[in-house]
Amino acid sequence: MKKTFGMLIAVALTAVIFVGKAQAQTVIPEDVKALLQKNICLACHNPDTRLVGPPYKEVAKKKYTDAQIVELIYEPKPEHWPGYPPMAALKNVPKDEALKIAAWINSLDGGSKKAPAKKPATKKKA
Repeated sequence: MKKTFGMLIAVALTAVIFVGKAQAQTVIPEDVKALLQKNICLACHNPDTRLVGPPYKEVAKKKYTDAQIVELIYEPKPEHWPGYPPMAALKNVPKDEALKIAAWINSLDGGSKKAPAKKPATKKKA
């Protein structure tokens, strides 16, 4: 009986360790992490799991442009995220920092292709 119980505990611990490694967490680059900490983003968001707000990977799946994410940082739209509490507007985040954060969020989309940006028309030389 003791051997069986000990074996069950060993198997359970092995399974917990395996599952933990299988669900690897996204590593945030240090420069982006510093911006997320400075601007209190990490208080409500995580790359992989729901905290107060949606995980960054879930935001990336929405296919917002970087500019749209910046706008949502400044003027959140709760109707875009039913089931989550409304986000406070973070108008104090400098635009260059918000753009860097937005670009990183969009890098988490799993490599799916986004529609290419339209190039401005160029005049043909005569």
